[in-house]
Amino acid sequence: GTELLANQEAELRSPAQMQRLFCDPRAWVERTVEVASSLLFSLNELQYRFPCTLSPGETADDKLRRLSLAGLEVRYSSGVPKSVAEQVQKELLLIQKLQMASYFLSTWEVVEMARRRRILCQGRGSAANSAVCYALGITAVDPARSSLLFERFMSEERAEPPDIDIDFEHERREEVIQEIYEHYGRERAAMVSEVICYRGKSALREVGKVFGLSLEQMERLSRTITHWDSAEVPAERLKEMGFDPEDARVRQILKLAKELEGMPRHLSIHVGGFVVSATPLFEVAPIEPGRMPGRTVVPWDKDDLETLGFFKIDVLGLGMLTAIRKALLSIHADGGLRLPGLEQEVFDPLEVITRIPAEDPDVYEMLCRADTVGVFQIESRAQMAMLPRLRPQKFYDLVVEVALVRPGPIQGGMVHPYLRRRNGEEPIAVPHLDLWPILERTLGVPLFQEQVMQISIVGAGYTGGEADQLRRDMAAWKKTGRLLRHRERLLTGFEKKGIERAFGEALFEQIKGFGDYGFPESHSASFALLVYASAWQKAHYPAHFACALVNAQPMGFYSPSTIFQDAARHGVLVHDVCALRSEWDCSLEEPSAGSAIRSQKPGAQRSIRLGLRLIKGLSEAAGRRLVQARNERLFDDLRDLVERSGLKKDEVERLAEAGAFRELVAERRQALWQARAPQLEGLFQGRALAEPEIHLAPLAPQQTLLLDYANKGLSTVDHPMRHLRSFLKREGALESRSLAQVKKGQKVKVAGVVLSRQQPGTASGVVFISLEDEFGFINLVLWRNVFEQFQQVARHASLLLAYGEVEREVKGPAQTEGPVHGVLMPVSPPPLAPAKSPTIHVIVERLQRLELNQANFKRISRDFH
Repeated sequence: GTELLANQEAELRSPAQMQRLFCDPRAWVERTVEVASSLLFSLNELQYRFPCTLSPGETADDKLRRLSLAGLEVRYSSGVPKSVAEQVQKELLLIQKLQMASYFLSTWEVVEMARRRRILCQGRGSAANSAVCYALGITAVDPARSSLLFERFMSEERAEPPDIDIDFEHERREEVIQEIYEHYGRERAAMVSEVICYRGKSALREVGKVFGLSLEQMERLSRTITHWDSAEVPAERLKEMGFDPEDARVRQILKLAKELEGMPRHLSIHVGGFVVSATPLFEVAPIEPGRMPGRTVVPWDKDDLETLGFFKIDVLGLGMLTAIRKALLSIHADGGLRLPGLEQEVFDPLEVITRIPAEDPDVYEMLCRADTVGVFQIESRAQMAMLPRLRPQKFYDLVVEVALVRPGPIQGGMVHPYLRRRNGEEPIAVPHLDLWPILERTLGVPLFQEQVMQISIVGAGYTGGEADQLRRDMAAWKKTGRLLRHRERLLTGFEKKGIERAFGEALFEQIKGFGDYGFPESHSASFALLVYASAWQKAHYPAHFACALVNAQPMGFYSPSTIFQDAARHGVLVHDVCALRSEWDCSLEEPSAGSAIRSQKPGAQRSIRLGLRLIKGLSEAAGRRLVQARNERLFDDLRDLVERSGLKKDEVERLAEAGAFRELVAERRQALWQARAPQLEGLFQGRALAEPEIHLAPLAPQQTLLLDYANKGLSTVDHPMRHLRSFLKREGALESRSLAQVKKGQKVKVAGVVLSRQQPGTASGVVFISLEDEFGFINLVLWRNVFEQFQQVARHASLLLAYGEVEREVKGPAQTEGPVHGVLMPVSPPPLAPAKSPTIHVIVERLQRLELNQANFKRISRDFH
C-alpha cells in the first residue's frame, strides 16, 4: 500500500551524508563504524545440513548403499551388469567422501512421495549420468545402455552439491509440493527465489510509462519486438507502428530501455527449487510466506544459495508426463497394455510406462515421415524437417535427434558432418584413435557436453573436475568470457597427444557453440524416453493420445484445433461439444452406428467427444455442475437444463454460442435466443413464462465457423480455408496436399491459418511460420529482409496468403560444413531405411493478410515460444 516505500529516502548514504543528517549526535555515527568493524560474521559460517530419516544405528551412507543395491536388483531382475555394479560402487565411495548421502536420500524421498500417489516423474539433466540415481529410481536412463560421465554430475575437485531436476506431472506437481511441506514441516522446507531481469518488451513498457506514454502507445511500442529481441527497434518498424523515429522522447525511451535490459526487475519464486533442512531454516536463512497460498519462501536468489552450499531439489512440472499418464490410463481401460497381476483399479502408470514395447518399427516408420504433431520434443518444424534426413531406426537415434536441433550443435557446425557420415556421404574419422571410444556412437562428431568433457580428459590431460569447470565456463562464456582461458590449454594438450591443431581449433569453435545451448547426453536420453513413449501412443492409439494431449492443456507446441485436425487425418472421428454427452474433459466414445471409422488401427477404433473445458469463459465448477445434474436425470429441454444445473446467464450463453445445445435446440441462433431470454427469479422462479414463439433464420456456415473459433478455438466440421478456397483458386494458390508434386525452385502461392511463429536465436533473423489448410500443413521460411518488409502482416495476421519458392531442404545460415580431421576409421554407418520425402518449405517473397468477409477471425497461433 501507500505506507510501503512512501518516498525515495530508502537509499544507502555516504559517510558525509550521514554526518549531515545526524549532526547533533555526531559521535553516534562514528560509533557505528566501530560496532560494524567488530562484527566479523561471514555468510560462509552458515552451517546448513540436509535432512535425513535414519533407523537406529544406521548412517546415511549405510542407508544409501542398502537402497541402491536393492534398487539394482529390481531394475535388473535377470542380473546386474558388472559395469553398472562397479559404477555404483565408485559413486557410493565418492558420495561418502563428499558427505552427500543425505542429499540423495532426501531426493529419493521426494520421488517416493510421487510414486505413492501414482504421479509420473522422472529425473533429468546431469543426474541421469548417475548410476546411483538410476538404482534409486530418480532417473530412468539405463547406465547399461548409455555412456555415463559421472563427473558431469559431481566430482571430487568441485566438492559441491550436485543439482537434481525432477519433472512431475504438471497438473499434480502441487500435490508433491504440499507433501514436501507436510513431511518436513514449514520451518524446515521452503522454495527458493530468483531475480527476474528486464528484457526488451518489459524495458520498453517500463520506460514508456515513466515518459508518460498511454497504455495504448506502450502496447504498440512493445509490439514492435518479440519477447526475445532487445529494445533496439528499427526506424521503419517505429514508423509502421505510428511513432516518429526522430522524436526526442522516442529516442530517449529507446536509449534508456536498452540500458535497462539485464537490470533486476523483481524477486520471484523459482519455478520449482526447494531447500529442505535438518534444522529450522530460520537459523541459516530468512524465510517468509509466499504470495501464493500454502508456500514458504527463502527470499534469496537460487544462484546465491548454490554459492553458500545449500542443497536444492528442483520440483518441476512437465505437461507431457500428464498427457502420457492420461493416455496410458485410457489405453489400459480399453484393453491395451494389460499386465499380469495388475487390475485396472490398482493401475500404476509408473509400472506400465516401462512395459511399452521397445524398438517398435511402426513408431520409427511414423517418425521417418515426420508425422509428429503432439509428440514430445520433436514436434517443431525444425525437428520435423530433420526427421526425414536423420531417419531414426533405434532409441539412440532419438537421443541424437533431441540434441541435434539445438543452437550448440548448429552453431558448432556439427549437424551436417553428422548427417553426411550417417548417410555414407563422408568417411568417418577421429583426430586420434584414443578418442574413438568417446566419439564412436556419434560417428566421430562431438554432439554432447559429456563428449567434450571426455575429449578434454583423454585428449588434453584435464582432470574430471577441470573438465567440469570447462563445461561451466562454456555454459556462461558470453557472460564471463572465462572460456577463452581454456583455448591454449586445450590446444597444447592436443598437440602433446599428437592431435592436429586444426582439430583443436575446430573443436574450440564447437565448444563456443555449446555455450549458447548444448545438450548433455544424459538430459537428451531422459527426454528421448518420453519421445518414444508419446510416439508409441500416437502411432498405435491416435484417439487416446489426442484426447490426453488436449486434456493436459495448456502445454506443448500446438493448439487443440491442430491436435484434433491431425487426429482426424489419422482416421479418428471428432464429435463436437454437447451438453447432453460431453464431460468436463474430452472423452472417448464408441463410434456411432452410422459412422465409418477410417483407420484400420485398433487404437483408432474410438471417436473423441470434445469436453466442456474447451468452451472459453466456462469455469470448471460450472461445467461439473452441468454434468452432475445430467447424470442425475437427463434434461427435458433447455429450461430444465438451466434450472437444474444452476448455470448463470452468461454461462448458458457461452454454451449456446459454442453449439452445445444442438440436441436440445436444433439451430444455434435459436438456442442463443432462448439462452438470452429473461429468467424468472425469486417468487416466480420455476414458473413458465408465456412468450410468443419466435423462429429465427439459421446461421450461415461462415457465421457458425467464426462462433466455433471464438468460443472453442476450433471447429469439428469446418475449416476457415474452405470459405476462401474459391478465391484462392482464382488467385492460383495451391492446397498443401499439392505441394508434394511441385518441383524444387518453382514459384507458388499458398495460404492457411497461422499455427505458430518461431524465430530461433541461431537462425540469423530467419522466421519460420507454420500454416494449416483443410488438407495439412505448409511451412514458410522468411529471411530477415522479407520479415522486416512484411513484419506487421507476418507477426499479427491470423490468415495468410504467401507467394514464394518451393524448397525441399533448407540449410540455415548458421549450419556450416567443415573439413574431416584425423584418422579415418574402417567402419560404415548403419544401413538406413529408404529415405522419406523431405519436408517441403516455401521460401517467402511476399505476404498478404486474408480475412473472412472482414470478420474478426480468432487467433489460435502459438508464437515465439
